[in-house]
Amino acid sequence: MAIIRFLTRTRGRNRPDWTDWMSYAYLCVGLFTMFAPIVWLLMSSLKTESAIARFPPTFLPYSQKSVQVPGYEQPLPLFTVRDDQGGVRDMAQVRRVGILATMVDPAAPGQEIQVNINQRKPVNELQFATANYTELFAKFRFGRYLWNSVFITVVATLLTLLINSMAAFALSKTSFRGQRAVYLLIIATLMIPPTIILVPVFLVINSVGLLNSLWGVILPAIATPTGVFLLRQYMLTIPDELLEAARMDHASEWRIYWRIVLPLSAPALAVLAIFSVMWRWNDFLLPLIVLSKSEYFTLQLALNSFQGELNTQWHYLLAMTVITLVPITLVFAFLQKYITTGVASAGVK
Repeated sequence: MAIIRFLTRTRGRNRPDWTDWMSYAYLCVGLFTMFAPIVWLLMSSLKTESAIARFPPTFLPYSQKSVQVPGYEQPLPLFTVRDDQGGVRDMAQVRRVGILATMVDPAAPGQEIQVNINQRKPVNELQFATANYTELFAKFRFGRYLWNSVFITVVATLLTLLINSMAAFALSKTSFRGQRAVYLLIIATLMIPPTIILVPVFLVINSVGLLNSLWGVILPAIATPTGVFLLRQYMLTIPDELLEAARMDHASEWRIYWRIVLPLSAPALAVLAIFSVMWRWNDFLLPLIVLSKSEYFTLQLALNSFQGELNTQWHYLLAMTVITLVPITLVFAFLQKYITTGVASAGVK
């Protein structure tokens, strides 16, 4: 009821004001712009390979109906044929040569006739190709690719939260010579595009023997300047008196960090966790240069492998794309309430 009252609120007392109509029109346009491509992707992933290639494309997964005709081994595609007298009947196509198609009546398959392709229309039916999802596990090593992506994302996110929070704690709650210079140096790395350091990163990974290893994808990216900046700014809002009281009780720095600072920094950690999951899950360049064996591929590399030079299996590619969107959507749905709180608090001293 609260949602209904919120959606039906108007600025005018007795009827909607013109600003209400403009607001709802703006929201509808924004909603359509954001979600129309995703809904189209979802519906396309449920189409057969022939339905994806048909022109003009359709929103719903329509496929041409086929029928089993006695005397023919394979099911034949069904068409609606219009004769010269204006009559209409359903016939199955046996073969086609040029603009002429050999058709047969499924009810009386004894006689084949020649029909011009301009005198027929395919009979379509609504058919959801759920096999696009089930066959992924049977024909491809999809489970392996999914495990690789989940392992890299989870482990890298945990290590990112640990390393960045420790650095942020040292830069915000301790004093040492050169503290400001270290902080400025970390922030300065934000101006370096990641693609510039790909070659040095590859050489380092190769020298330590982490090529074709999931740890070669995890370790180079666990320390991020964005995470250090976000957590440091948030930790500055934690009262220093609370930490001093803990030190007076002979609490170690690690205990202060683990028992006091980390729990109080939960909103900022949630924001960084969302960013880290998106970074690791969608990462393509680093796994591309580190992983060359298919058993170590992530979902992003597996998606790229579906695109062949001469043939692309679009029905499997779209289905796998939908599956790769599910984890990011779930993480964002459960943690999105922390985004506004964490980002807003990170900018307040």
